[in-house]
Amino acid sequence: MEEKEITEDTDFSSLILPDNSYIQDAVDQYEKRIYDLQQLLEISRSLCSTLEYSTLIESILYTCMCQMHVTGAGIFVYDDIDSNSFNLSTNHTGIDLNPALNYSISADSELIKILARNTRTYSVGSIKSELPENEDVSKIESLHPTLIVPLFHKNRMNGFLVLGERLDIGEGADYTEYDKEQILSIASLAAVAINNAALLEKSSTDMMTHLKLKYFFYNVLTDKLDLAISQKQNLAVLMFDIDFFKKFNDTWGHACGDFVLKSVAKIIKANTREHDIASRYGGEEFTVMLPNTSKDDAMAVAERIRKQIETNDFTYEDQHMKVTISIGCSVYDSKTNPVTIPKLLVEQADKALYVSKRSGRNRVTFADEEIIKNTEVPE
Repeated sequence: MEEKEITEDTDFSSLILPDNSYIQDAVDQYEKRIYDLQQLLEISRSLCSTLEYSTLIESILYTCMCQMHVTGAGIFVYDDIDSNSFNLSTNHTGIDLNPALNYSISADSELIKILARNTRTYSVGSIKSELPENEDVSKIESLHPTLIVPLFHKNRMNGFLVLGERLDIGEGADYTEYDKEQILSIASLAAVAINNAALLEKSSTDMMTHLKLKYFFYNVLTDKLDLAISQKQNLAVLMFDIDFFKKFNDTWGHACGDFVLKSVAKIIKANTREHDIASRYGGEEFTVMLPNTSKDDAMAVAERIRKQIETNDFTYEDQHMKVTISIGCSVYDSKTNPVTIPKLLVEQADKALYVSKRSGRNRVTFADEEIIKNTEVPE
């Protein structure tokens, strides 16, 4: 038989004799492993390059669904910067939640202690055998998961995955050891990515109000303005200032002032979309960036926030207080306001804000042509 030279481009399947099926099986397995390793490398690149938290969680979910061939997936993570509980919240797709249940699990619960013992996968049955009558286990069971996967970073669990029904092997079928190895590898990559995103979240967030910091706001605004220019979309900026804020500190103390700041920030945040950015600009000033938002829509958002704050009952230590805000609004528009400098767009909103202040406060002012004309380019 003529010998064939083996190179890195050789198709090994062509060298196998028809009756050597066991060799063919081995080749198929190794080719699958090589393919899966390549997939893990791509997953690693994708997850580690995604720092926006909600986008990252979505990417992890769809990666798990695709790689493990499941109909749905969910991920329990810390639900806030200073939280001590894991929450499913909106971090799921293809999984039906029981509206009567609160899918929040304390970090010191018995369920979490079991999941955090070592790096392995779990079934609901294996957990129930250790915790037969446990409220947190019942929450997980209601999701009908086929596998539960802890996420570990530096020997510390920072979340866990739940995988839904598998598409290719039928309900109740078990995962192979190789399947479990694969999902644990994905979980390891996900844990690192979540940790990195959480660090960015902490470093870019004002710890009192839980809104973004000024410098993070400007970084995102720069990118969004470039996008708006290239796609000929609108981009709105709102600037808020709490009216007579000093009186809260002087009359009831700085703790009261902090309460007002946090309460106002909560109302502002509640009136923004997921892709909007609300920030604490400094002191009692706040900003909101509204991508792809027209003048009328931006003014409607500003007016809604203004009215909710005006009618809200701010109660601090049994003291009922009236709080109002003044607002300025500017909008990038390729025809009426083709501004290319992010700080200039903010300056326009700031000018409009001070028109609101001078006009009696507790109102919204739009940066019209006169304001735009009199706004200097910042150094």
